[in-house]
Amino acid sequence: MPDKQLQMATYAAGASLAAITLVYVFAPTFFIDGEAESSASSRKRGVVGLSNPANDCFINSTVQALAGLGDLRLYLIRETHRRALDGPAVYRNLVEDPTRKNLAPWKIEGLQEGLITQGLKELLDTLNERPIYKKTASVSPFVKCLEGAFRQRISRQQQDAQEFLQIVAERLCDEYHAGRRARKRAAELGTIVLDDETLQKKLTTLTLEAAEEEGSTVEVVDSEKEPETEKPESPRKTESPTTKAEVAPSTGEGEPEEESFPLEGGYESQIECLTCGFTPKPNISTFCTLTLNVPELPSTTLSTCFDGIFKTEFIDDFKCEKCRLIHAVETLKKDLLKCKDENLATQTTNMIARINEAIATDPENPPTDLTLPDPRHAPKRKIKRHIRITSFPKVLAVHLSRSIYDARASTKNAAKVSFPETLPLGSILAQRKYKLLALVTHKGSHSSGHYETFRRQTVAVPYANQGPFGRSGVYSHASTPATSTPVTSTPQLRGTPNRPLTPEVPSLHPAARSSSEHPSVADSTSQPTTDQLATASAERQRRRRRW
Repeated sequence: MPDKQLQMATYAAGASLAAITLVYVFAPTFFIDGEAESSASSRKRGVVGLSNPANDCFINSTVQALAGLGDLRLYLIRETHRRALDGPAVYRNLVEDPTRKNLAPWKIEGLQEGLITQGLKELLDTLNERPIYKKTASVSPFVKCLEGAFRQRISRQQQDAQEFLQIVAERLCDEYHAGRRARKRAAELGTIVLDDETLQKKLTTLTLEAAEEEGSTVEVVDSEKEPETEKPESPRKTESPTTKAEVAPSTGEGEPEEESFPLEGGYESQIECLTCGFTPKPNISTFCTLTLNVPELPSTTLSTCFDGIFKTEFIDDFKCEKCRLIHAVETLKKDLLKCKDENLATQTTNMIARINEAIATDPENPPTDLTLPDPRHAPKRKIKRHIRITSFPKVLAVHLSRSIYDARASTKNAAKVSFPETLPLGSILAQRKYKLLALVTHKGSHSSGHYETFRRQTVAVPYANQGPFGRSGVYSHASTPATSTPVTSTPQLRGTPNRPLTPEVPSLHPAARSSSEHPSVADSTSQPTTDQLATASAERQRRRRRW
Protein backbone atom coordinates (compact mmCIF):
# COMPACT_ATOMS: atom_id res chain seq x y z
CA MET A 1 0.00 0.00 0.00
CA PRO A 2 2.78 2.57 0.74
CA ASP A 3 4.32 1.75 -2.64
CA LYS A 4 1.02 2.53 -4.33
CA GLN A 5 0.74 5.88 -2.55
CA LEU A 6 4.32 6.70 -3.52
CA GLN A 7 3.53 5.81 -7.13
CA MET A 8 0.45 8.05 -7.11
CA ALA A 9 2.46 10.91 -5.62
CA THR A 10 5.14 10.48 -8.28
CA TYR A 11 2.49 10.51 -11.01
CA ALA A 12 0.94 13.68 -9.56
CA ALA A 13 4.31 15.39 -9.47
CA GLY A 14 5.00 14.40 -13.06
CA ALA A 15 1.60 15.63 -14.17
CA SER A 16 2.16 18.99 -12.49
CA LEU A 17 5.52 19.36 -14.25
CA ALA A 18 3.90 18.52 -17.57
CA ALA A 19 1.23 21.15 -16.98
CA ILE A 20 3.89 23.73 -16.25
CA THR A 21 5.67 22.83 -19.46
CA LEU A 22 2.49 23.21 -21.49
CA VAL A 23 1.80 26.61 -20.00
CA TYR A 24 5.38 27.64 -20.73
CA VAL A 25 5.09 26.63 -24.37
CA PHE A 26 1.55 27.72 -25.19
CA ALA A 27 1.10 30.67 -22.80
CA PRO A 28 2.74 33.36 -25.01
CA THR A 29 0.21 32.76 -27.76
CA PHE A 30 -2.75 33.23 -25.43
CA PHE A 31 -1.10 36.17 -23.63
CA ILE A 32 -0.78 38.03 -26.90
CA ASP A 33 -4.49 37.57 -27.51
CA GLY A 34 -5.33 38.83 -24.03
CA GLU A 35 -6.13 35.49 -22.40
CA ALA A 36 -3.61 34.82 -19.66
CA GLU A 37 -5.80 32.45 -17.69
CA SER A 38 -4.96 28.77 -18.00
CA SER A 39 -8.26 27.20 -17.04
CA ALA A 40 -9.59 24.07 -18.69
CA SER A 41 -12.26 26.01 -20.56
CA SER A 42 -9.72 28.38 -22.10
CA ARG A 43 -7.43 25.57 -23.21
CA LYS A 44 -10.28 23.99 -25.16
CA ARG A 45 -10.52 27.11 -27.29
CA GLY A 46 -7.31 26.23 -29.11
CA VAL A 47 -9.00 23.63 -31.35
CA VAL A 48 -11.63 24.32 -33.99
CA GLY A 49 -14.46 21.81 -33.72
CA LEU A 50 -17.05 20.56 -36.19
CA SER A 51 -20.78 20.70 -35.60
CA ASN A 52 -22.77 17.47 -35.79
CA PRO A 53 -26.40 18.39 -36.49
CA ALA A 54 -27.34 14.91 -37.71
CA ASN A 55 -25.32 11.75 -38.39
CA ASP A 56 -22.21 13.52 -39.67
CA CYS A 57 -19.76 11.90 -37.28
CA PHE A 58 -18.34 9.70 -40.07
CA ILE A 59 -17.52 12.88 -42.03
CA ASN A 60 -16.33 14.95 -39.06
CA SER A 61 -14.00 12.25 -37.74
CA THR A 62 -12.41 11.70 -41.15
CA VAL A 63 -11.93 15.41 -41.83
CA GLN A 64 -10.44 16.04 -38.38
CA ALA A 65 -7.95 13.22 -38.97
CA LEU A 66 -6.99 14.70 -42.35
CA ALA A 67 -6.56 18.13 -40.76
CA GLY A 68 -3.66 16.82 -38.69
CA LEU A 69 -1.64 15.68 -41.73
CA GLY A 70 0.90 18.38 -42.52
CA ASP A 71 2.10 16.74 -45.75
CA LEU A 72 -1.46 16.58 -47.06
CA ARG A 73 -2.01 20.27 -46.31
CA LEU A 74 1.20 21.22 -48.12
CA TYR A 75 0.09 19.16 -51.11
CA LEU A 76 -3.33 20.84 -51.21
CA ILE A 77 -1.74 24.30 -50.98
CA ARG A 78 0.78 23.47 -53.67
CA GLU A 79 -1.75 21.92 -56.05
CA THR A 80 -4.22 24.79 -55.62
CA HIS A 81 -1.57 27.44 -56.27
CA ARG A 82 -0.28 25.51 -59.26
CA ARG A 83 -3.67 25.50 -60.95
CA ALA A 84 -4.00 29.21 -60.21
CA LEU A 85 -0.58 29.96 -61.72
CA ASP A 86 -1.19 27.86 -64.83
CA GLY A 87 -4.53 29.50 -65.53
CA PRO A 88 -7.83 27.98 -66.67
CA ALA A 89 -6.64 27.66 -70.28
CA VAL A 90 -4.30 24.81 -69.37
CA TYR A 91 -7.10 22.69 -67.89
CA ARG A 92 -9.77 23.62 -70.42
CA ASN A 93 -8.89 20.89 -72.94
CA LEU A 94 -10.38 17.59 -71.79
CA VAL A 95 -7.88 14.71 -71.73
CA GLU A 96 -9.27 11.18 -71.37
CA ASP A 97 -7.84 8.80 -68.81
CA PRO A 98 -6.33 5.81 -70.68
CA THR A 99 -7.28 3.46 -67.84
CA ARG A 100 -10.91 4.64 -67.66
CA LYS A 101 -12.52 4.76 -71.08
CA ASN A 102 -15.85 6.41 -71.94
CA LEU A 103 -15.79 8.75 -68.94
CA ALA A 104 -18.39 11.52 -69.09
CA PRO A 105 -17.01 14.92 -70.16
CA TRP A 106 -18.36 16.66 -67.05
CA LYS A 107 -16.45 14.19 -64.86
CA ILE A 108 -13.18 14.84 -66.70
CA GLU A 109 -13.77 18.58 -66.43
CA GLY A 110 -14.32 18.33 -62.67
CA LEU A 111 -11.20 16.23 -62.22
CA GLN A 112 -9.01 18.66 -64.16
CA GLU A 113 -10.41 21.66 -62.29
CA GLY A 114 -9.60 20.08 -58.91
CA LEU A 115 -12.95 20.75 -57.24
CA ILE A 116 -12.40 18.49 -54.22
CA THR A 117 -8.79 19.66 -53.85
CA GLN A 118 -9.93 23.27 -53.49
CA GLY A 119 -12.86 22.41 -51.21
CA LEU A 120 -10.81 20.25 -48.85
CA LYS A 121 -8.04 22.86 -48.66
CA GLU A 122 -10.46 25.54 -47.51
CA LEU A 123 -11.94 23.26 -44.83
CA LEU A 124 -8.56 22.11 -43.51
CA ASP A 125 -7.34 25.72 -43.37
CA THR A 126 -10.32 26.54 -41.16
CA LEU A 127 -9.66 23.59 -38.85
CA ASN A 128 -6.00 24.53 -38.44
CA GLU A 129 -6.66 28.08 -37.28
CA ARG A 130 -5.55 29.15 -33.80
CA PRO A 131 -8.67 30.86 -32.48
CA ILE A 132 -8.76 33.05 -29.38
CA TYR A 133 -12.31 32.00 -28.61
CA LYS A 134 -14.41 28.88 -28.95
CA LYS A 135 -15.01 28.30 -32.63
CA THR A 136 -17.02 25.67 -34.48
CA ALA A 137 -16.94 24.99 -38.20
CA SER A 138 -19.26 23.00 -40.45
CA VAL A 139 -18.62 20.41 -43.15
CA SER A 140 -21.68 21.51 -45.14
CA PRO A 141 -19.68 23.48 -47.77
CA PHE A 142 -17.38 20.50 -48.32
CA VAL A 143 -20.32 18.09 -48.52
CA LYS A 144 -21.95 20.34 -51.13
CA CYS A 145 -18.66 20.35 -53.03
CA LEU A 146 -18.63 16.54 -53.00
CA GLU A 147 -22.24 16.32 -54.12
CA GLY A 148 -21.57 18.77 -56.94
CA ALA A 149 -18.46 16.91 -58.09
CA PHE A 150 -20.20 13.51 -58.19
CA ARG A 151 -23.70 14.88 -58.95
CA GLN A 152 -25.13 12.66 -56.25
CA ARG A 153 -26.63 13.15 -52.82
CA ILE A 154 -24.83 11.92 -49.70
CA SER A 155 -27.20 10.11 -47.37
CA ARG A 156 -27.50 11.52 -43.87
CA GLN A 157 -27.93 8.05 -42.41
CA GLN A 158 -25.12 6.38 -40.48
CA GLN A 159 -22.31 5.59 -42.91
CA ASP A 160 -18.84 4.06 -42.79
CA ALA A 161 -15.97 6.48 -42.15
CA GLN A 162 -13.54 4.26 -44.05
CA GLU A 163 -15.70 4.36 -47.17
CA PHE A 164 -15.86 8.15 -46.96
CA LEU A 165 -12.07 8.34 -46.59
CA GLN A 166 -11.63 5.99 -49.56
CA ILE A 167 -13.89 8.13 -51.76
CA VAL A 168 -12.15 11.39 -50.83
CA ALA A 169 -8.62 9.97 -51.13
CA GLU A 170 -9.24 8.33 -54.50
CA ARG A 171 -10.91 11.48 -55.80
CA LEU A 172 -7.93 13.62 -54.76
CA CYS A 173 -5.59 11.13 -56.43
CA ASP A 174 -7.64 11.16 -59.65
CA GLU A 175 -7.62 14.97 -59.68
CA TYR A 176 -3.84 14.99 -59.31
CA HIS A 177 -3.29 12.66 -62.28
CA ALA A 178 -5.93 14.50 -64.34
CA GLY A 179 -4.04 17.74 -63.73
CA ARG A 180 -0.78 16.16 -64.87
CA ARG A 181 -2.39 14.88 -68.07
CA ALA A 182 -3.87 18.32 -68.75
CA ARG A 183 -0.49 20.01 -68.26
CA LYS A 184 1.14 17.52 -70.60
CA ARG A 185 -1.47 18.13 -73.27
CA ALA A 186 -1.08 21.89 -72.86
CA ALA A 187 2.67 21.53 -73.38
CA GLU A 188 2.11 19.48 -76.53
CA LEU A 189 -0.39 21.96 -77.94
CA GLY A 190 1.83 24.94 -77.14
CA THR A 191 -0.47 26.50 -74.57
CA ILE A 192 1.26 29.29 -72.62
CA VAL A 193 2.49 27.76 -69.36
CA LEU A 194 5.27 28.65 -66.99
CA ASP A 195 8.62 26.95 -67.35
CA ASP A 196 9.49 24.35 -64.74
CA GLU A 197 12.17 26.34 -62.89
CA THR A 198 10.01 29.43 -62.48
CA LEU A 199 7.01 27.35 -61.49
CA GLN A 200 8.95 25.46 -58.84
CA LYS A 201 10.24 28.72 -57.31
CA LYS A 202 6.76 30.20 -57.18
CA LEU A 203 5.23 27.04 -55.74
CA THR A 204 7.91 26.78 -53.05
CA THR A 205 7.42 30.40 -52.01
CA LEU A 206 3.62 30.18 -51.96
CA THR A 207 3.59 26.84 -50.13
CA LEU A 208 5.86 28.05 -47.35
CA GLU A 209 4.02 31.35 -46.97
CA ALA A 210 0.60 29.68 -46.82
CA ALA A 211 1.66 26.80 -44.55
CA GLU A 212 3.13 28.91 -41.78
CA GLU A 213 0.58 29.81 -39.10
CA GLU A 214 2.05 33.26 -38.50
CA GLY A 215 3.70 35.22 -41.31
CA SER A 216 7.32 36.33 -41.11
CA THR A 217 7.84 39.85 -39.77
CA VAL A 218 10.85 40.46 -42.00
CA GLU A 219 10.01 42.39 -45.16
CA VAL A 220 12.09 41.74 -48.24
CA VAL A 221 12.71 44.54 -50.71
CA ASP A 222 13.06 43.77 -54.40
CA SER A 223 16.11 45.68 -55.61
CA GLU A 224 17.05 46.08 -59.23
CA LYS A 225 20.73 46.48 -58.42
CA GLU A 226 23.00 44.58 -56.09
CA PRO A 227 25.28 46.51 -53.68
CA GLU A 228 28.77 47.23 -54.98
CA THR A 229 30.43 45.26 -52.18
CA GLU A 230 28.81 42.03 -53.33
CA LYS A 231 29.76 39.98 -56.34
CA PRO A 232 27.26 40.09 -59.15
CA GLU A 233 25.17 36.99 -59.56
CA SER A 234 25.11 34.95 -62.70
CA PRO A 235 22.38 35.86 -65.18
CA ARG A 236 19.09 34.37 -64.11
CA LYS A 237 16.55 32.87 -66.45
CA THR A 238 13.84 35.25 -67.52
CA GLU A 239 10.70 34.51 -65.55
CA SER A 240 8.39 34.86 -68.50
CA PRO A 241 5.88 32.46 -70.01
CA THR A 242 7.37 29.97 -72.41
CA THR A 243 6.05 27.83 -75.20
CA LYS A 244 5.94 24.12 -75.88
CA ALA A 245 9.58 23.82 -76.83
CA GLU A 246 10.73 24.99 -73.40
CA VAL A 247 8.23 23.13 -71.25
CA ALA A 248 9.27 19.82 -69.73
CA PRO A 249 6.64 17.10 -69.99
CA SER A 250 4.56 16.39 -66.91
CA THR A 251 4.21 12.67 -67.50
CA GLY A 252 6.01 9.98 -69.37
CA GLU A 253 9.70 9.76 -70.09
CA GLY A 254 11.84 12.67 -69.01
CA GLU A 255 9.24 14.08 -66.64
CA PRO A 256 10.55 16.40 -63.92
CA GLU A 257 10.53 15.09 -60.40
CA GLU A 258 7.65 16.45 -58.37
CA GLU A 259 5.85 15.48 -55.21
CA SER A 260 2.88 13.27 -56.00
CA PHE A 261 -0.28 12.71 -53.98
CA PRO A 262 1.02 11.91 -50.46
CA LEU A 263 -1.50 9.11 -49.75
CA GLU A 264 -0.84 7.20 -52.97
CA GLY A 265 1.34 4.11 -52.74
CA GLY A 266 2.01 1.03 -54.84
CA TYR A 267 2.36 -2.68 -54.26
CA GLU A 268 2.93 -5.76 -56.40
CA SER A 269 1.66 -9.32 -56.10
CA GLN A 270 4.08 -12.04 -57.21
CA ILE A 271 3.30 -15.74 -57.62
CA GLU A 272 5.65 -18.67 -58.20
CA CYS A 273 4.85 -22.20 -59.27
CA LEU A 274 6.33 -24.75 -56.90
CA THR A 275 6.45 -27.41 -59.66
CA CYS A 276 8.25 -25.68 -62.54
CA GLY A 277 9.47 -22.56 -60.74
CA PHE A 278 7.85 -20.20 -63.24
CA THR A 279 7.21 -16.64 -62.00
CA PRO A 280 4.88 -14.61 -64.23
CA LYS A 281 4.93 -10.84 -64.42
CA PRO A 282 3.88 -9.30 -61.10
CA ASN A 283 0.52 -7.64 -60.79
CA ILE A 284 1.17 -3.98 -59.93
CA SER A 285 -1.55 -1.95 -58.21
CA THR A 286 -1.89 1.35 -56.38
CA PHE A 287 -3.65 2.15 -53.12
CA CYS A 288 -4.69 5.17 -51.10
CA THR A 289 -5.74 3.27 -47.97
CA LEU A 290 -4.31 -0.06 -46.88
CA THR A 291 -6.93 -2.49 -45.52
CA LEU A 292 -5.78 -5.07 -42.95
CA ASN A 293 -7.94 -7.86 -41.56
CA VAL A 294 -8.06 -8.21 -37.78
CA PRO A 295 -7.74 -11.86 -36.67
CA GLU A 296 -10.51 -13.29 -34.53
CA LEU A 297 -8.55 -13.32 -31.29
CA PRO A 298 -9.06 -11.65 -27.91
CA SER A 299 -6.06 -9.39 -28.54
CA THR A 300 -3.48 -8.91 -31.26
CA THR A 301 -0.92 -6.41 -32.56
CA LEU A 302 -0.69 -4.23 -35.63
CA SER A 303 2.37 -6.17 -36.79
CA THR A 304 0.30 -9.36 -36.81
CA CYS A 305 -2.29 -7.63 -38.98
CA PHE A 306 0.44 -6.61 -41.42
CA ASP A 307 1.77 -10.17 -41.50
CA GLY A 308 -1.67 -11.36 -42.53
CA ILE A 309 -1.40 -9.54 -45.86
CA PHE A 310 2.35 -9.48 -46.51
CA LYS A 311 3.31 -12.99 -45.45
CA THR A 312 3.86 -15.74 -48.04
CA GLU A 313 0.62 -17.52 -48.92
CA PHE A 314 0.38 -21.02 -50.43
CA ILE A 315 -2.48 -21.72 -52.85
CA ASP A 316 -3.55 -25.12 -54.20
CA ASP A 317 -5.30 -26.06 -57.45
CA PHE A 318 -3.76 -23.27 -59.51
CA LYS A 319 -3.29 -23.70 -63.27
CA CYS A 320 0.20 -22.59 -64.23
CA GLU A 321 0.67 -21.35 -67.80
CA LYS A 322 4.09 -22.92 -68.19
CA CYS A 323 2.93 -26.24 -66.78
CA ARG A 324 0.05 -26.14 -69.25
CA LEU A 325 2.46 -25.81 -72.18
CA ILE A 326 4.69 -28.54 -70.79
CA HIS A 327 1.65 -30.77 -70.47
CA ALA A 328 0.76 -29.99 -74.09
CA VAL A 329 4.24 -31.00 -75.25
CA GLU A 330 4.02 -34.28 -73.35
CA THR A 331 0.60 -34.99 -74.85
CA LEU A 332 1.81 -34.27 -78.40
CA LYS A 333 4.85 -36.51 -77.91
CA LYS A 334 2.58 -39.38 -76.92
CA ASP A 335 0.45 -38.76 -80.01
CA LEU A 336 3.59 -38.64 -82.15
CA LEU A 337 4.62 -42.11 -81.06
CA LYS A 338 1.26 -43.48 -82.17
CA CYS A 339 1.10 -41.48 -85.40
CA LYS A 340 1.78 -43.40 -88.69
CA ASP A 341 1.06 -40.60 -91.15
CA GLU A 342 4.22 -38.75 -92.17
CA ASN A 343 2.48 -35.42 -92.88
CA LEU A 344 0.70 -35.49 -89.52
CA ALA A 345 3.93 -36.46 -87.78
CA THR A 346 5.72 -33.52 -89.42
CA GLN A 347 3.00 -31.10 -88.31
CA THR A 348 3.13 -32.49 -84.79
CA THR A 349 6.91 -32.12 -84.68
CA ASN A 350 6.69 -28.50 -85.82
CA MET A 351 3.98 -27.85 -83.23
CA ILE A 352 6.17 -29.27 -80.47
CA ALA A 353 9.08 -27.05 -81.56
CA ARG A 354 6.92 -23.92 -81.51
CA ILE A 355 5.53 -24.76 -78.08
CA ASN A 356 9.05 -25.30 -76.73
CA GLU A 357 10.02 -21.91 -78.13
CA ALA A 358 7.04 -20.33 -76.35
CA ILE A 359 8.05 -22.05 -73.11
CA ALA A 360 11.55 -20.60 -73.39
CA THR A 361 10.47 -17.06 -74.32
CA ASP A 362 7.01 -16.13 -72.97
CA PRO A 363 4.81 -18.90 -71.54
CA GLU A 364 2.05 -16.40 -70.67
CA ASN A 365 1.50 -15.33 -74.29
CA PRO A 366 1.86 -18.30 -76.65
CA PRO A 367 1.08 -17.83 -80.37
CA THR A 368 -2.63 -17.75 -81.07
CA ASP A 369 -2.43 -20.24 -83.96
CA LEU A 370 -1.12 -23.03 -81.74
CA THR A 371 -3.49 -25.92 -81.14
CA LEU A 372 -3.32 -26.66 -77.44
CA PRO A 373 -5.23 -29.20 -75.37
CA ASP A 374 -8.39 -28.19 -73.57
CA PRO A 375 -7.53 -25.95 -70.54
CA ARG A 376 -9.88 -28.04 -68.43
CA HIS A 377 -7.45 -30.94 -68.73
CA ALA A 378 -4.43 -28.81 -67.72
CA PRO A 379 -2.73 -29.94 -64.51
CA LYS A 380 -3.35 -28.08 -61.24
CA ARG A 381 -0.32 -26.99 -59.26
CA LYS A 382 0.55 -25.50 -55.91
CA ILE A 383 1.89 -21.96 -55.93
CA LYS A 384 3.10 -19.43 -53.41
CA ARG A 385 2.14 -15.78 -53.47
CA HIS A 386 3.56 -12.79 -51.64
CA ILE A 387 2.74 -9.09 -51.68
CA ARG A 388 5.23 -6.31 -51.10
CA ILE A 389 5.02 -2.52 -51.14
CA THR A 390 7.01 -1.09 -54.02
CA SER A 391 6.18 2.59 -53.47
CA PHE A 392 5.78 3.79 -49.90
CA PRO A 393 3.39 6.73 -49.55
CA LYS A 394 4.40 9.79 -47.59
CA VAL A 395 1.21 9.43 -45.51
CA LEU A 396 0.07 5.87 -44.80
CA ALA A 397 -3.65 5.38 -44.08
CA VAL A 398 -4.36 1.98 -42.51
CA HIS A 399 -7.86 0.53 -42.18
CA LEU A 400 -8.44 -2.30 -39.71
CA SER A 401 -11.35 -4.34 -41.01
CA ARG A 402 -13.39 -5.75 -38.11
CA SER A 403 -16.34 -7.09 -40.09
CA ILE A 404 -17.24 -10.76 -39.68
CA TYR A 405 -19.71 -12.08 -42.22
CA ASP A 406 -21.61 -15.34 -42.06
CA ALA A 407 -24.70 -16.79 -43.73
CA ARG A 408 -27.16 -15.18 -41.32
CA ALA A 409 -25.76 -11.82 -40.19
CA SER A 410 -22.67 -9.65 -39.91
CA THR A 411 -20.96 -8.88 -36.62
CA LYS A 412 -18.10 -6.73 -35.38
CA ASN A 413 -14.77 -8.20 -34.31
CA ALA A 414 -14.05 -6.75 -30.86
CA ALA A 415 -10.40 -7.83 -30.71
CA LYS A 416 -8.03 -5.40 -28.99
CA VAL A 417 -5.28 -4.22 -31.33
CA SER A 418 -2.13 -2.71 -29.85
CA PHE A 419 -0.03 -0.47 -32.07
CA PRO A 420 3.24 1.47 -31.64
CA GLU A 421 3.65 5.21 -31.97
CA THR A 422 6.39 4.69 -34.57
CA LEU A 423 5.74 2.05 -37.23
CA PRO A 424 8.76 0.67 -39.14
CA LEU A 425 8.02 -0.77 -42.59
CA GLY A 426 10.13 -2.12 -45.43
CA SER A 427 13.32 -4.10 -45.59
CA ILE A 428 16.34 -3.70 -43.37
CA LEU A 429 18.31 -1.75 -45.98
CA ALA A 430 15.38 0.42 -47.08
CA GLN A 431 13.29 0.90 -43.97
CA ARG A 432 10.63 3.56 -43.59
CA LYS A 433 9.39 4.81 -40.24
CA TYR A 434 5.92 6.29 -39.85
CA LYS A 435 4.80 8.40 -36.90
CA LEU A 436 1.22 8.17 -35.66
CA LEU A 437 -0.62 11.44 -36.30
CA ALA A 438 -4.33 10.59 -36.06
CA LEU A 439 -6.61 7.75 -35.01
CA VAL A 440 -10.30 7.24 -35.84
CA THR A 441 -12.17 4.85 -33.56
CA HIS A 442 -15.70 3.45 -33.62
CA LYS A 443 -17.88 2.80 -30.61
CA GLY A 444 -20.94 0.63 -31.05
CA SER A 445 -22.08 -2.40 -33.01
CA HIS A 446 -21.58 -3.35 -36.63
CA SER A 447 -24.74 -1.55 -37.75
CA SER A 448 -24.68 1.60 -35.58
CA GLY A 449 -22.43 3.61 -33.31
CA HIS A 450 -20.32 6.76 -33.14
CA TYR A 451 -16.92 7.76 -34.58
CA GLU A 452 -14.28 9.67 -32.65
CA THR A 453 -10.93 11.10 -33.70
CA PHE A 454 -7.72 11.37 -31.68
CA ARG A 455 -5.51 13.89 -33.43
CA ARG A 456 -1.97 14.92 -32.61
CA GLN A 457 -1.57 18.64 -32.08
CA THR A 458 1.32 19.75 -34.27
CA VAL A 459 2.67 23.26 -34.76
CA ALA A 460 4.34 24.02 -38.07
CA VAL A 461 7.92 25.26 -37.94
CA PRO A 462 8.02 28.98 -38.85
CA TYR A 463 9.57 29.79 -42.18
CA ALA A 464 13.01 31.33 -41.71
CA ASN A 465 14.04 33.85 -44.34
CA GLN A 466 17.76 33.26 -44.83
CA GLY A 467 18.36 36.40 -46.89
CA PRO A 468 16.04 39.19 -45.80
CA PHE A 469 18.21 41.92 -47.34
CA GLY A 470 19.07 40.20 -50.59
CA ARG A 471 17.03 39.58 -53.68
CA SER A 472 13.38 39.01 -52.95
CA GLY A 473 11.24 36.10 -54.01
CA VAL A 474 8.59 36.14 -56.67
CA TYR A 475 5.69 36.96 -54.38
CA SER A 476 7.52 38.65 -51.49
CA HIS A 477 5.95 41.83 -50.16
CA ALA A 478 8.16 44.86 -50.79
CA SER A 479 8.28 48.04 -48.74
CA THR A 480 10.10 51.36 -49.11
CA PRO A 481 12.99 51.54 -46.63
CA ALA A 482 13.99 54.68 -44.75
CA THR A 483 16.58 56.67 -46.69
CA SER A 484 17.93 58.55 -43.67
CA THR A 485 20.19 57.13 -41.02
CA PRO A 486 18.24 56.12 -37.92
CA VAL A 487 19.00 57.96 -34.69
CA THR A 488 20.55 55.75 -32.01
CA SER A 489 20.97 56.30 -28.30
CA THR A 490 24.51 54.90 -28.27
CA PRO A 491 27.17 57.67 -28.09
CA GLN A 492 29.54 57.84 -31.02
CA LEU A 493 33.30 58.05 -30.74
CA ARG A 494 34.95 61.15 -32.12
CA GLY A 495 36.44 60.80 -35.54
CA THR A 496 34.47 57.61 -36.36
CA PRO A 497 31.61 57.37 -38.80
CA ASN A 498 28.11 57.40 -37.37
CA ARG A 499 26.90 54.02 -38.64
CA PRO A 500 23.51 52.55 -37.82
CA LEU A 501 23.17 49.41 -35.73
CA THR A 502 21.14 47.66 -38.45
CA PRO A 503 22.36 47.21 -42.02
CA GLU A 504 20.86 49.52 -44.57
CA VAL A 505 18.54 48.08 -47.20
CA PRO A 506 19.08 49.14 -50.83
CA SER A 507 16.28 51.42 -51.96
CA LEU A 508 14.35 51.22 -55.20
CA HIS A 509 14.93 54.96 -55.82
CA PRO A 510 18.25 55.63 -57.64
CA ALA A 511 19.07 58.71 -55.62
CA ALA A 512 18.34 57.05 -52.34
CA ARG A 513 20.35 53.98 -53.38
CA SER A 514 23.42 56.01 -54.28
CA SER A 515 23.33 57.80 -50.96
CA SER A 516 22.78 54.62 -48.98
CA GLU A 517 25.75 52.82 -50.51
CA HIS A 518 28.24 55.20 -48.77
CA PRO A 519 28.57 55.44 -45.00
CA SER A 520 27.51 58.72 -43.45
CA VAL A 521 30.42 60.84 -42.06
CA ALA A 522 30.08 62.99 -38.95
CA ASP A 523 29.30 66.69 -39.58
CA SER A 524 32.20 69.17 -39.05
CA THR A 525 29.97 71.47 -37.01
CA SER A 526 29.23 68.82 -34.41
CA GLN A 527 32.64 67.08 -34.20
CA PRO A 528 36.26 68.49 -34.40
CA THR A 529 38.17 68.03 -37.63
CA THR A 530 41.77 66.81 -38.00
CA ASP A 531 43.21 70.39 -38.22
CA GLN A 532 41.41 71.41 -35.05
CA LEU A 533 42.82 68.39 -33.20
CA ALA A 534 46.37 69.22 -34.40
CA THR A 535 46.06 72.87 -33.22
CA ALA A 536 44.85 71.79 -29.80
CA SER A 537 47.77 69.36 -29.46
CA ALA A 538 50.34 72.09 -30.30
CA GLU A 539 48.74 74.44 -27.74
CA ARG A 540 49.10 71.81 -25.00
CA GLN A 541 52.78 71.30 -25.83
CA ARG A 542 53.52 75.08 -25.52
CA ARG A 543 51.85 75.15 -22.10
CA ARG A 544 54.03 72.26 -20.88
CA ARG A 545 57.19 74.10 -21.95
CA ARG A 546 56.19 77.15 -19.88
CA TRP A 547 55.88 74.98 -16.79
